[in-house]
Amino acid sequence: MAELKGKILAGKILVEPQEAVTQTAGGLYIPDSAKEKPQQGKVRMVGAAKKDEPMEIEVGDVVSYGKYAGTELNIDGFDYLLLSQTDVLYIS
Repeated sequence: MAELKGKILAGKILVEPQEAVTQTAGGLYIPDSAKEKPQQGKVRMVGAAKKDEPMEIEVGDVVSYGKYAGTELNIDGFDYLLLSQTDVLYIS
């Protein structure tokens, strides 16, 4: 993946969503129409901290977020999700 250029605004993060699971534990394949949106991804860019809110997320963190959180973006042919730090539910 190419180096991302640009700048993220304060309090925002750019996440690369993880691929949805295509096979169940029992070996059944899930069709595209039944797949859920990914709710976990790897942080690729982080904006500066807000004046009243320190930035707790770092590039490389894997985060979990709400199903309908953020805005989908396509940058250089890759799909990303722009989230507010407050949309993140868990950092692993």
